[in-house]
Amino acid sequence: MTAEPGADRLKLVIVGGYLGAGKSTWLRHQLYAGAFPNAHLIINEAAELAVDDAIFGARYPLTLLSGGCACCEGQAAFLTSLRQLCDDRSRAAGPQGRTSIAVLETSGLADPAAIAASLRADPMLAFHLALSEIIVLVDARNAAAQLSADPLGRAQIEAADRLVITKSDLAPPSDTARLVATLQRLNPGATITAETRGEPVPLPDATGADPLPLADHATAPIRPVQIDLPKGLDWASFAVWLSALLAAHGDDIVRVKGTVRTPAGRLLLQGIRDHVQPPEILPDSDMARDGTIVLIGREIDADRVTRSLTRFAGDLL
Repeated sequence: MTAEPGADRLKLVIVGGYLGAGKSTWLRHQLYAGAFPNAHLIINEAAELAVDDAIFGARYPLTLLSGGCACCEGQAAFLTSLRQLCDDRSRAAGPQGRTSIAVLETSGLADPAAIAASLRADPMLAFHLALSEIIVLVDARNAAAQLSADPLGRAQIEAADRLVITKSDLAPPSDTARLVATLQRLNPGATITAETRGEPVPLPDATGADPLPLADHATAPIRPVQIDLPKGLDWASFAVWLSALLAAHGDDIVRVKGTVRTPAGRLLLQGIRDHVQPPEILPDSDMARDGTIVLIGREIDADRVTRSLTRFAGDLL
């Protein structure tokens, strides 16, 4: 359980959850509703190619940490950014010019408990910063597969002060009830709610529901892999190839992210396992990372995937 923050310290809220749980979408709704007024966002992505920061644009003060999770490879950069934020806050003239809250959106591979431990172990941050709350999102549609395949999902849930179930509209009520029973068993002290597209929805009655099976160990580590799209490949052709790839390897590829340029504009592409979300049109900007996608999963052979896409594109170009 996180400590009660002091009134004069910078509050930090950690928003965590497994790959594809909907952290960016949920956070965007919360910011729009005023849940974190005047927040400084810290967006952490495991891949070198960052995508989630494009969702927030330039509307919020934002620090981007890419190329490693804040709990391990990216921990040093994360702690440095927090120290800088605390230092800037101390130098600000008067309370109105001081940032009062920072919100960390973790990568889907991060363990919030390890992040909290690193904050406690840092003397400077322990004095200037207070961990206010750990919020972990849990995807009702994919939770069963995640919890049965990877102990990380359990670790994230056990670290939470508040658990938010997402996408319950895409899962049968009986499956969501089993998920609620699982969350109650893993973290009986956490508050459990459910939201769909930013709106609260009622939880199903979990009385008598059997908890979901949990993994003892992961079969292989999850890693991000970047794929460059061939020049001239149109959106429709790419969508066909991606659908075929996820249909064949959806159990190993747990997350797809990227931005691509199409005649309709810049599109944000996001997929979870074999489900590709409807693309979202983003504001136009000159970003070098357009045309590159990130596949996050187990034992992905980047060369093989690239050859497949190149061969597919060559048949159509």
